[in-house]
Amino acid sequence: MKHDTIEKSMPLMVVLIVIALSWGGLVEIVPLFFAKDTNTPVEGLKPLNAVQLEGRDIYIREGCHVCHTQMVRPFRAETERYGPYSVAGESVYEHPFLWGSKRTGPDLARVGGRYSNEWHRAHLYNPRDVVPESIMPSYPWLFEDKVDGRDTPKKMEALRMVGVPYTDDDIEGAKAAVDGKPEIEALVAYLQQLGTVITKR
Repeated sequence: MKHDTIEKSMPLMVVLIVIALSWGGLVEIVPLFFAKDTNTPVEGLKPLNAVQLEGRDIYIREGCHVCHTQMVRPFRAETERYGPYSVAGESVYEHPFLWGSKRTGPDLARVGGRYSNEWHRAHLYNPRDVVPESIMPSYPWLFEDKVDGRDTPKKMEALRMVGVPYTDDDIEGAKAAVDGKPEIEALVAYLQQLGTVITKR
């Protein structure tokens, strides 16, 4: 029987498994490249400005995305706690996107505007000052280190190549907009815009 031949031949079994997984992956993933919902920005979505873009890079560098997701799932418990569930159109300009699945800390998809800049600054300097039970580490160096804007225009140019609609003026003014700013200012600017495009559904 052919079935017995496949089961008894490890190399053949591996090849067939790889083919099956590859085909299944293509069937699931390729249509998303052409689906309007995944490629069309939601109304009002704008690319991150230079300061927010640098803040996002600091967010990634410090590993914030490892403990915090940016994806509200479409379940009642999630939407009641965090707000409207996340949609692909919000992340069209995200490269890489930071949805994730880890929930060590709360989801940050809708954190923009929920707290003041001062609250974020205090929280990042020493989380236990504002949330006594927090296990989040402190980030005091963000208050001392400055953003170096030399690479910001290059980042914007690279993002424009993958579809983020940065203008020549955006790119030209990027270095001046961020150069010498405290890293904490850039990170808070990034956090304060998260989830502010979709407020209700």
